[in-house]
Amino acid sequence: MPRLAAASLIGTAIEFYDFFVYGTAAALVLGPLFFPTFSPLAGTLAAFATFGMGFVARPLGSVLFGHLGDRRGRRPVLVVSLLLTGASTVAVGCVPSYGAVGVAAPVMLLVLRFLQGLGLGGEWGGAVLLTAEHAPAERRALWASFPQMGPALGFVMANGVMFALSAALSDAEFARWGWRVPFWAGGALALAGLWLRSSLAESPRFLEIDDHARVPLVEVVRHHGRLVLLTAGAMAVGYAVFYAVTTWSLAYATEQLGVSRTVMLVCVMGAVVVKGALTPVVALCGDRFGRRPMCLTGCTACVLWMLPMVALLATGEPLLMFLAIMGALLAFVTMFAVIAAYLPELYEPRVRCTGAAVGYNLGGVLGGALTPVVATALAERGGRVPWGVGVYLTGIALISLVCFALLPETRPVPVPVVEPAGN
Repeated sequence: MPRLAAASLIGTAIEFYDFFVYGTAAALVLGPLFFPTFSPLAGTLAAFATFGMGFVARPLGSVLFGHLGDRRGRRPVLVVSLLLTGASTVAVGCVPSYGAVGVAAPVMLLVLRFLQGLGLGGEWGGAVLLTAEHAPAERRALWASFPQMGPALGFVMANGVMFALSAALSDAEFARWGWRVPFWAGGALALAGLWLRSSLAESPRFLEIDDHARVPLVEVVRHHGRLVLLTAGAMAVGYAVFYAVTTWSLAYATEQLGVSRTVMLVCVMGAVVVKGALTPVVALCGDRFGRRPMCLTGCTACVLWMLPMVALLATGEPLLMFLAIMGALLAFVTMFAVIAAYLPELYEPRVRCTGAAVGYNLGGVLGGALTPVVATALAERGGRVPWGVGVYLTGIALISLVCFALLPETRPVPVPVVEPAGN
C-alpha cells in the first residue's frame, strides 16, 4: 500500500501541476499576451475563460476514460491520461503570442486547454480507484487520501516554479519567455510519472468483476442518474472555494489591491502546504467517524467563512490574506480528504470508474469553471470589499450542503470479532 499510494500521489501531483500552472499563468500573464486588444479586465476575464475550458473538458474525459477504466481496468487510464495531459502542457509552452500569429494564438490555447482537461478528467478516477480498491476497508479513506494530496503538491510545484521565475526575471523577461518554462518542465515530469506507474498492479476489485458493463455511461445514467447529480452538486463547493483562493485571489490582489505577485504567491502556497499536510489526518477522521459527517462539517464551515474571507482579502495585508486563504482551505480539506473513499463507495464496482469520475468532474464545471470569471466581474463592481464574491461562494456552499445532506453514509461497518466459547 505505501508504494502504491506514493505512485498514485506523485502521478496525480504531476497531472495537477500541468493543470494548475495554466491557472497561475492565466492570473498573471496570459491576458496581455493572448488578448492584447482587450482592456486589462477583459483580458483577464478572457484568460480565465480559457482556464474554464479545462473544466468543461473534464466530464468528457471522465466519460472517455471511465469507459476505459470500467471495461479494461484502472491501470491503463493512469498511463493514457498522463500522456495526454503532459503532451498538451508542453504544447501550451510553445504557443506563439497574439503578436506573432494573431487570433490563431488564443484558438490554439483554447484547444490545448481542452486537451489538458480531457486528460485530467480521466486521471482522478483511475488514480483514486486503483488506490481505494487495493486498500483495506477500515483504512480506505486514509490510503485513498494520498492521491487527494496530489493537487496540493502539484499546486506548490507549479507556483514554486512561477515564484522562482517571477523573482529572478524582470517583468519583461517573464512575459517574453519566463512563463513558458513551467509548461516545458511539465513534459519531463510526465515522463517521470509514466516510469513510476509502469509497474503498478491492476485493482483486485476490478479483476473480480465477471460481468463488465457494455456501455458504462448508459448504465450510470439509467440507474444512478440522481446520485451523479447529487455528487456533482456536492463537489461544486470544493472547486469553487479552491479556485477562488488559488486563482481568482491572485488576479484580484495583484491587479486591484496592488499586492506584489511574489507576496501573494507565498500566501497561497503556504496555505496549500498546510492543507496538503492535513489531508491524511482528516482522512483518518473519515475512517473513524464516517465520510458524510466530515463532508457536512466542511461544507458548513464554507458557508460561514466566505464573507469573512473576502473581507480579510480586501485588507491587502499579507498576514490577514493568509488567514483568509487558510480558513477557506481548512474547510475545503475537511470535505475533500474523504471524497476519494466516499465517491467510489457510492457506486457499484462495474460502473464505479465512470460514475465516480463523472460526478466528481461535473462538480468541477459547476464550481470551478465559472468561479474565476464570475468572481473577477463581481470584484470589479463591488467596491473596496467584494461582498458579491462572498455571497456567490456562500450560495454555492449552501447548494452543496443540501446535496451532501441527501447522500447516504458509506463507511464500512466493522465486523465484530466473536470469541470462541470456552470448554
